[in-house]
Amino acid sequence: MQGEENLDKLLSLLQPSLLPGDFVFCTAANLKYGDLAELQPLASYQEEEGLTLVLDKQAADDAGLAYNSVFNCITLLVHSSLDAVGLTAAVSSRLAAKGISANVIAAYYHDHVFVPKEKAQFALQLLTEL
Repeated sequence: MQGEENLDKLLSLLQPSLLPGDFVFCTAANLKYGDLAELQPLASYQEEEGLTLVLDKQAADDAGLAYNSVFNCITLLVHSSLDAVGLTAAVSSRLAAKGISANVIAAYYHDHVFVPKEKAQFALQLLTEL
């Protein structure tokens, strides 16, 4: 099934939903893709500087991994196409206007917006109004 590409339709069907749990972004220069799979990362990305993992905060704490900030995740339940233009910009601009950082990960069906934990409820409200 093809995801939606029309920005107006995407915004009208956004359905932002706050995932339970706290999440962190960790990195390690000496790791490669697949390392620490037992921690069940939500996402991983191999960069030149090292492997980035998005982990449940407790899993990172248990593994002794360092991180800078704690995030909550808002999933946009609309099935957006990876070819859609403007969704990330609309969401991040709305949040940026209120001083909220947005770390967006696009997956096949949905976009996932990681926002600072202390601002998650406000961010959810802003995206619901969008």
